[in-house]
Amino acid sequence: MNPRSPRISLQTLKVIDALMVSSTKLSGAEIGRSTKLASGTLYPILMRLEQEGWLQSEWEAEDPHVLGRPRKRLYHVTALGARNARGAAAELQPMFGRLAWA
Repeated sequence: MNPRSPRISLQTLKVIDALMVSSTKLSGAEIGRSTKLASGTLYPILMRLEQEGWLQSEWEAEDPHVLGRPRKRLYHVTALGARNARGAAAELQPMFGRLAWA
């Protein structure tokens, strides 16, 4: 990992895992349900990963009035993030075992 890589904690690994195995963009709520992380843990991780270029996010394009709910922020792994996540997973394999996407 490069020196500017985010700290890869077990919680960060759970977030990366949820995004790497998904074939679609995920909302923070979907990531939270899948990882069972509280929002106070989840959103700082998402923000750090996005600041480091591992993730990108965007708001849903649909109008909230049409949706009948607030728009969701959708997250997905970037090519840089996928490459770095695989490298981090390889380094952590002795502790956590092999991840399916690694």
